[in-house]
Amino acid sequence: MMDCCNISQQVDIPEGAKKIVLAGNPNVGKSIFFNDFTGVYVDVSNYPGTTLEISSGKYQDDVVIDTPGVYGVSSFNDEEIVARDVIASADIVINIVDAMHLERDLFLTQQIIDMGIPTIVALNMMDEAEKNNLEIDIDRLSEELGVPVIPTVAPKGEGLDEVKNAVNKAEVGKSSLQNEDKLEKLSQKIGNRSEALLVLEGDSNVAAKNNLEPLNNREKIYKNRRERINQIVDAVVTKVSEGTNFRTLLGRWMVRPLTGIPILLVALYGLYEFIGVFVAQTVVGITEETLFIGTYEPFIKSLIGNIVPQASLIGQLLIGEFGLLTMAITYTFGLLLPLVIGFYLFLAILEDSGYLPRIATLVDRVLTALGMNGRAIIPMLLGFGCVTMATITTRLLGSKRERIIAVFLLGLAIPCSAQIGVIAGLISPLGAKYFIVYVGTLLAVYVLAGTFLNKVLPGESTDLLIDLPPLRIPRLGNILRKTFIKSKSFIKEASPIFAIGAVVITLMQEFGLLTAIQDAVSPITVGWLGLPKEAATAFIMGIVRRDFGAAGLNALSMSAAQTTVSLITITLFVPCIAAMMIMVKERNWKESIAIWFGSWIIAFGVGGIVAQLL
Repeated sequence: MMDCCNISQQVDIPEGAKKIVLAGNPNVGKSIFFNDFTGVYVDVSNYPGTTLEISSGKYQDDVVIDTPGVYGVSSFNDEEIVARDVIASADIVINIVDAMHLERDLFLTQQIIDMGIPTIVALNMMDEAEKNNLEIDIDRLSEELGVPVIPTVAPKGEGLDEVKNAVNKAEVGKSSLQNEDKLEKLSQKIGNRSEALLVLEGDSNVAAKNNLEPLNNREKIYKNRRERINQIVDAVVTKVSEGTNFRTLLGRWMVRPLTGIPILLVALYGLYEFIGVFVAQTVVGITEETLFIGTYEPFIKSLIGNIVPQASLIGQLLIGEFGLLTMAITYTFGLLLPLVIGFYLFLAILEDSGYLPRIATLVDRVLTALGMNGRAIIPMLLGFGCVTMATITTRLLGSKRERIIAVFLLGLAIPCSAQIGVIAGLISPLGAKYFIVYVGTLLAVYVLAGTFLNKVLPGESTDLLIDLPPLRIPRLGNILRKTFIKSKSFIKEASPIFAIGAVVITLMQEFGLLTAIQDAVSPITVGWLGLPKEAATAFIMGIVRRDFGAAGLNALSMSAAQTTVSLITITLFVPCIAAMMIMVKERNWKESIAIWFGSWIIAFGVGGIVAQLL
């Protein structure tokens, strides 16, 4: 952790530059403001935790710094610690406030004002307020707070220029503190009003930095601040009518089990039809079979074959069965990339529509039984895109035990998007029976593993605290931009690993190691799992990348039962190298190795049991 309230070691601040900090609650649109100020794109998502790390960029001669979405400046969790350190060191704070939730958002606004930092309030989502029949007296709100208040609709770009033009008009604002003398004395002693206020509110980290004991005034200060905000909201907000629009009703239906579960099932069915049927069969049929296998591979084999004999070692490395220019290129761009693009496109729609946090609310009770809360659905759903990325987002979970459970389940039973596409393409022709066996087995393993970990790990799950942003029609430009950036990241990450995997597999094949391994593990693959001994190659490939291994099953001739067993085993198989490295970084070697070996045992154990039953 960086030194309290010191961000110089994380952000380069040129001499004479002002630190302009963007602050606000989760889901208020800070990332759109950051992008507009700096031209640097940051993920814009409708769920908390997306911008956990500090992002910075230049605006004219100054530096703009983004912060995680928080409800207050304190040290209760990682997001608040990061936001606290950045805000406390700010020269100017641009506080983005959701016009629909003034009672909630203005608490942070007033705390920043109480810290004595020049502030501008960007009152965002004014269009949502109008749709919900709210009238807000902007001038009165500005007068009450003592700072400029600028109405904005960030997704449409409305008001963004006005905010940028008002940067030098930031004001300190009107304090809500009733005992300014006490704060003033402490400020003189510390030399910083922001840190003095945090010490007064009982922040032990800031107090320790200043060699002081934290003062126990938080409850009184927070109570006064809350009363002040309530008075302001009563004075500036008018409800024109009590009408409830369809989006509000739909949002409520999405979180009630009776209506929310059918809606979720429809969404999941839509995901299956789009990824598993349209992309995996129609699109991949064109890209993989027609473009790459039918056109590209014959061309590249002919071209390279005129220079290097295909039977030679170099020829096999380049254009052989597992060649760098044949299988690696075809799998990466012809098979996996369309599937990844399709998944990220679907996920972006869920994020930007505001449906993702509603799914978290809906499944909270179920995930609590597995030792987590509803927020865990976010890394779980992201895991269907990329387990590596999803492992990083487990940081947003509230306790260490929740993060351990989530990381284990991600590595065990969640197939990534590329793997899903390959699996869907293989299992969809088999019929409903085998599809139910596959899904039911994974679900049973997921539930049993989560329940077991919940029983044996000490501690309890934290409660679910999550915002439900208004339902919105996703913006096409934002969806396409997010899909492009994440798909590009997949190619950058996957291509080198696929290349290494292709070289390793080719060398093992050329020197007879592949056949030796196939023979050595045949008691497991053939005797226990009932698969062709060549399936061992797919499992070896799966160590490099799970989707690489799943794709390797394409070349095998198997019965419906064998295909189902192989897919169950490869899905439960060990996390890929990239995911393992992130697990080590996020957790530690001991836990990561336990997950790795645990996945081996569970994958082959469960696969064998299903094989015997089928």
